[in-house]
Amino acid sequence: MRILLALVLMVVMGGVVGVGGVAQASEEPYRDPDVTRGPCAYTKTPDDPAARPVKLPPDPRRTPDRGRVEVLLKTNQGDIPLVLDRAQAPCTVQSFLHLVEKKFYDATTCHRLTAYPTLKVLQCGDPSGTGERGPGYKYKDELPTNLPPAPNDPTGERRIYPRGTLAMANAGPDTNGSQFFLVTADSTLRPNYTVFGKIKPEGLRTLDKVAASGIKPTPDNPAPVDGSPAKPVDIKRAKKDC
Repeated sequence: MRILLALVLMVVMGGVVGVGGVAQASEEPYRDPDVTRGPCAYTKTPDDPAARPVKLPPDPRRTPDRGRVEVLLKTNQGDIPLVLDRAQAPCTVQSFLHLVEKKFYDATTCHRLTAYPTLKVLQCGDPSGTGERGPGYKYKDELPTNLPPAPNDPTGERRIYPRGTLAMANAGPDTNGSQFFLVTADSTLRPNYTVFGKIKPEGLRTLDKVAASGIKPTPDNPAPVDGSPAKPVDIKRAKKDC
């Protein structure tokens, strides 16, 4: 499984931590001195071939690291507009925009919805719809350092990924590809997932509708907290919104 596998294991084995209060994402531009400025060194993954043919992203000597770019996910449940922040994660934004331009996300389904007390996300970005595939390449993490700490966390390691956060899924360190997740409510995680933008209010309204419909039951679990959305979310088209 491409994303949040370690997190799910922690949840099953006793939970992460409870989240108290509401975390607010800062509206100020954020610049992490440790993020990659380029080249990004996108690397092919022969053992994990692309779910849909796509070349490596452009990798200039200095990756654009200023400004914001808007992307619109047009879905069967409504529009989900996103704002990508180049300063926060230059290589991630470069890759995501490349996949948008190459129509990698078009006609794909968001395969996973979670409703754990500490993890509420919609996961998308795998054209196979299984959560196992990606673009046939990987690149390094650009991890956040400005997330608020989770309250009552004895380890002091967990952070709040606020509602409205746009972040990359992964299968371990430096395995970013095409899968991403949309945070529908404040979620508690170790800061091991690259944050590269935010979801605009219109998109949150669409996601609230999806989350309210819950997760599709299975014969073994009539009330799951992790699985396919009961209300399927199909990305009809992803496009740069000028």
